[in-house]
Amino acid sequence: MSAVLRKPKTFKLRSLHSEKKFGVAGRSCEEVLRKGCQRLQLPIPGSRLCLYEDGTELTGDYFWSAPDNSELVLLTAGQTWQGFVSDISRFLSVFQEPHAGVIQAARQLLWDERAPLRQKLLADLLGTVSENIAAETRAEDPPWFEGLESRFRSKSGYLRYSCESRIRSYLREVTSGASLVGAEAREEYLRLVGSMQQKLQAAQYNSSYFDRGAKAGRRLCTPEGWFSCQGPFDVDDCTSRHSINPYSNRESRVLFSTWNLDHVIEKKRVVVPALAAAVHDAEGREVDWEYFYRLLFTLENLKLVHIACHKKTTHKLHCDPSRVYCTPAAPRRKRHARQRL
Repeated sequence: MSAVLRKPKTFKLRSLHSEKKFGVAGRSCEEVLRKGCQRLQLPIPGSRLCLYEDGTELTGDYFWSAPDNSELVLLTAGQTWQGFVSDISRFLSVFQEPHAGVIQAARQLLWDERAPLRQKLLADLLGTVSENIAAETRAEDPPWFEGLESRFRSKSGYLRYSCESRIRSYLREVTSGASLVGAEAREEYLRLVGSMQQKLQAAQYNSSYFDRGAKAGRRLCTPEGWFSCQGPFDVDDCTSRHSINPYSNRESRVLFSTWNLDHVIEKKRVVVPALAAAVHDAEGREVDWEYFYRLLFTLENLKLVHIACHKKTTHKLHCDPSRVYCTPAAPRRKRHARQRL
């Protein structure tokens, strides 16, 4: 069918890096380009049209194959467009210090967007650039504290409490393991658990793991509060590169509660039963409770993982039998006094 007889194709057109779009119709690529340049007051020579989606240049051969109401970007000489990821790159370039103009531009793009994938990308990006990561106190970022008790006055304080609550829950599980030993060994089991509790109290229940203000080596996050998933128990890293900053906004704070401190050697299936068995079979040997302490409550055996990386299958890992009991101290040899000449 002749192009003259065909119904004009309609497009949504905008210039590079502009959030404003307008409709334009035409029966050829040249006609759409000419109308777009007139509307945007841009020179026709050197200008061209590209699909917003992937940056494909709109030419005469492809013109009638393009879907109706496709979104186009009008480029002048020297300008390039790589698809909608170019918009994301723009915002990432100001990611560290987002300003009001960037946030407003992201909101406008999200308001106009209809494609679900791009909506998701823009919504996530908008949530990121709108964060108040640097704020620490309730006065500086009231929305972050919504739903929390008034006693929490700082973000670090609440995150320390959150970590402490997890560690305390592990201690309760270990204490309940006393039921796995007979009455004659139960007192010794609880004595060892008491020693662990005293060490935890001295270490403030390792609450520094979630505190961005703690010293490096004592925290699992960056000084800004970014946590990275350490991957499932059977791999060295997270291939999905999961990350989160619970200090950024209320939603991230809530989502962080779904991340797990996963025991590589399983707590309930392996470590607690092994501790109970060690007490039961001690036969005069001294159980190395500090070895079990490290497996239960420290990063020696804990990995921070995104919920998708938390494998709930049996880990098939066991405690080291050579470390269950303290090594007896070698008897000191008596030194013979030297005879004086």
